[in-house]
Amino acid sequence: MKNDLDNLPDLKDPDNFALVESKMIFVGAVGMQDPPRAEVRQSMRDCHDAGIRVIVITGDNKITAEAICRSIGVFEEDEDVTNKSFIGHAFSQLSLEEQQQVLFGTDGGLVFSRAEPKFKQDVVTILKAGAPGLSDGEVVAMTGDGVNDAPALKMADIGIAMGITGTEVAKEAADMVLADDNFASIVSAVEEGRSIYMNMKAFIRYMISSNIGEVASIFFVAALGLPEGMLPVQLLWVNLVTDGPPATALGFNPAEPDIMKRPPRRTDDALISNWTMFRYMIIGLYVGFATVGVFVAWFTHGVGADPVFMGIDLGGDGHQAVSVAALMDWSSCEDAMESAGTFHGMTREALKHSWTAGGEVGFTSVTGCDYFEEQGKIKASTLSLSVLVTIEMFNALNALSEDGSLLTTPPWVNPYLLVAMAVSFAMHFVILYVPVLNPMFYVVPLSLNEWLLVLLFSFPVILIDEVLKLAGRNINARARAKRKSKRD
Repeated sequence: MKNDLDNLPDLKDPDNFALVESKMIFVGAVGMQDPPRAEVRQSMRDCHDAGIRVIVITGDNKITAEAICRSIGVFEEDEDVTNKSFIGHAFSQLSLEEQQQVLFGTDGGLVFSRAEPKFKQDVVTILKAGAPGLSDGEVVAMTGDGVNDAPALKMADIGIAMGITGTEVAKEAADMVLADDNFASIVSAVEEGRSIYMNMKAFIRYMISSNIGEVASIFFVAALGLPEGMLPVQLLWVNLVTDGPPATALGFNPAEPDIMKRPPRRTDDALISNWTMFRYMIIGLYVGFATVGVFVAWFTHGVGADPVFMGIDLGGDGHQAVSVAALMDWSSCEDAMESAGTFHGMTREALKHSWTAGGEVGFTSVTGCDYFEEQGKIKASTLSLSVLVTIEMFNALNALSEDGSLLTTPPWVNPYLLVAMAVSFAMHFVILYVPVLNPMFYVVPLSLNEWLLVLLFSFPVILIDEVLKLAGRNINARARAKRKSKRD
């Protein structure tokens, strides 16, 4: 029997090319599929929640491209994609206004199929330029792996090349290289970037509001003519204790629960907005009020007057109470004593502070006008210093979240901050309760009642910031609603 191979035409002859696939028998079909990673669909949801639009540009067939986009979550299974899926050549034939309407006027994802390499550059150009009445321009991240993707990667705000399958040309043109070629890694990078930015703002928020408070306390003392509430060495101590550990620990804040549900910030958004600066000022002014207020409260409540302030007995150390008018007029005390023998109705003997609570700081008692000088006001200065330290620790808790309440972002979400606060308080307790250090910082130990006074003046900073955060959440909600209505 003659071999069937002998009956085949001469395939080397071009005239027989049409006969190559003749007289064949269908045996079967083989299909190949490159399934998407399991985590991609969740990443698409995260992008949608975060206000990030995903646009797919591919050389595949339109039907194939749409099917893949439905499988990974760019489109829903039953979503109408009539105005969201285009063949690259057909889209290029549209006018610029029509192209802008497609790119900016529709919500959700888009897919462009049968696209040529230059098409990617055209889309990036339109997205970055924006459109009057539709968008001021977008921040564009472009992914790619081939040589033909390099121009678009270079043109985009953030070019992202594939580290495994990407060509060297694409990697050189990109700003970022994905080590695992995983789209979910991009979403994770966005979340991490937002978290770093928020932590930077938390650090700035804490530092500025605290420093405004220190300046405000000095200003209030000068404006009201009061004795200096704190000495320079005490202010330096506050900066060491409060600006060190807590401020550093704020850099370890975890990402806020809703960080990927917030819209992207604009490229021209100020780091410190008018509202943010207003918040800084309110908190800072209260810090100044509290440090000066506790100083005045100690002087005006004691022997010779009502020793009880807001239910707290301040007369236990035997100091003489003076009126606010006398405290504001303290600089004329010596002249008044020499001319009239009294100062606001008080003699030298009456105007005194006998230290009896232990822990002497180079004196046993102060009489006369020395009552308003360093050793006479030492208890009041210690209270001011302690309020400033405590209030800034509470302010560090406020800085955990820009607008989130402490009820939803509790202190223990950042254990490093709790450790830093404990270290700061421990350092402060050391200078208060180790006698050898008292003279160095001009401080004295505080009693339980006096610590209650410190808390009374310090804790309201949390309540004030909670109110400001509530107002901030309402302002942001209205802004998001306004942007959404404008887009619709």
